[in-house]
Amino acid sequence: MKTSIIVQNLKCGGCAKTISSKLTELGFLSEVTVDVETAMVSFVHDNIEEALRVKDQLKALGYPSIDTKNTRATKAISFIGCAKGKMTYL
Repeated sequence: MKTSIIVQNLKCGGCAKTISSKLTELGFLSEVTVDVETAMVSFVHDNIEEALRVKDQLKALGYPSIDTKNTRATKAISFIGCAKGKMTYL
């Protein structure tokens, strides 16, 4: 199955790099793509439980889905993830 999730706090290639590298580490996804322009994260998975796990992982990374509250904490976490992504994005 292919799923796409629109996330908050996705601003640049650094954010995208962090998201794609962390989701790839999960091991059960394929075709992970991150579109900065639309703030959409897409991936292929086998079942709904995996998709929900990805949604939770995105929130933990500071990129909650648009149907989730975007707190100061998630904004701060995404800022750190963005900086880390920029360091490896260069």
